[in-house]
Order: sequence, then C-alpha cells, then structure tokens
Amino acid sequence: MKEKIYTIPVNEAYEQEGGCPLCRLRAKIENDYLEYYLGPSLMEPDTRVITNKTGFCPDHMGKLNKKETARLGLGLMLHTHLKDVDEDIMKDLKTAAPAKAGLIKGRSSEYKTVFNKIADKIDARVRSCPICENMEKTTDRYVDVIMYLFSKDEEFRKKFSDSKCHCLPHTALLLRAAADKLSQNDAADFVTLLSANTESSFAELIADVEWFTLKFDYRNADKPWGNSKNAIQRSMRFLSSDRSDFDETQSKK
Repeated sequence: MKEKIYTIPVNEAYEQEGGCPLCRLRAKIENDYLEYYLGPSLMEPDTRVITNKTGFCPDHMGKLNKKETARLGLGLMLHTHLKDVDEDIMKDLKTAAPAKAGLIKGRSSEYKTVFNKIADKIDARVRSCPICENMEKTTDRYVDVIMYLFSKDEEFRKKFSDSKCHCLPHTALLLRAAADKLSQNDAADFVTLLSANTESSFAELIADVEWFTLKFDYRNADKPWGNSKNAIQRSMRFLSSDRSDFDETQSKK
C-alpha cells in the first residue's frame, strides 16, 4: 500500500523497537505542542486568547518550564494569563465573604453554595490545558489511522503483529476503536494479535519483576540482572502509560 502523509507517523512508531507505539506517538505529539506554544505562535492573537483563558495543566506547566530556551515566551504567556485569571477569580473571591451571623438575623448556609461555586471555577481553570486537549484529538486521529491501516495494509498488519507491547491504557483505547471501526473478521484478527502481544508482555514483566525482587537476596547478589534492572519502570509504563524520565533504550540493558 502506498504510504500517505498521515500514515507516516504511525508506520514509524510501529517500526521502532521497545515499548508501546502509541506512547511513542503521544510523546512526539506532546513535544510538538510544547514547542508550538513556546514558538512563534505565542505572539499570534488567536493563540494568546486561548492560553489567556486556559493556561496549562500542572504537568505541562512543568514541562514548559523545563524548556530553558523559551523562558521569555513562557513569561509573556504567564503574564497575560495571570491577569485574565485575576480578573475572573478575584472579583468573585472579594465579594464571597458572608455577613456574620447575628442574634436577630440568624444563620444562613448560602455562603456554602457561593464558596463551592468559586472553588469549582478555580478547579476548572487549573485543569484546563490546550496541550492535553490537542493531544487527545491527535491521538484519536492516529488510532483511526491504525484501524484503517490494519484493515487495508498487509504490511502494517505484520508490523502490528511484530510490536511487542501496547501499554494497558492504550490496549483499552485500541479495543474500543476496533469495536467501532473494524469488521467482524478484521476485529477477530486484530484482537488475536493484540492478545498474544499483551500476554507476552505480562509474562515478561512478571518474570522480570520477580527476578528484580529476588536479586535482593544475598544468595543472588552475584547473579546477572538479565532484563530485570528496569523492570519496575517498564511495569509502571505498561500499567499506566507512565511518561516519567525512563529511557526506553535502556529497558533491555
């Protein structure tokens, strides 16, 4: 099948060894959006309208902060975002204090509703993040491409079969997509391959984590680690798509 522009990232992710292909795709998507929001786009009015309103989630705020070469851009964004949040939140917060209960007027519980409403607004603003939203949309498009390639391209089926692992969250994502997008025959082939690779991943990780724990026994101190040295990190990534600082290239050393 002739490769198209939108199939290239998916094929490249499945051609690499080690780890979940969808995790690799998401890591690239995330980095591209981090660069985008700290690049020339931050001076575009449409982008600033969005970032002024949403800001970024705590995770992506931290990752943006690590981009040492773009501190000025981050500062400019934060300045206008802080002003927007200040105007939105403080006017409510300053008028939220209820009148103190008196002997004649008595007590009221209306202030509880007011407090909770302001708290909900703060939570919504802290959680909002254009990077998260764009990552989800782009990931969904890539999953659609995976379903399309699996149903149309025998070469991609081979790549999918050879992929050693999909993390569990992305296994669930793929299953839902297969239920929605694939014919019954293609779905049967798809889940058979997915099941085999997932079973293999479980078996390998269970054995490696067990050996990791047994290495703490003095009787095994001089025995080789095998593939177990990074078994904890690989297990966390498999179970939760954990994107902590774990070098995938070291996972088999």
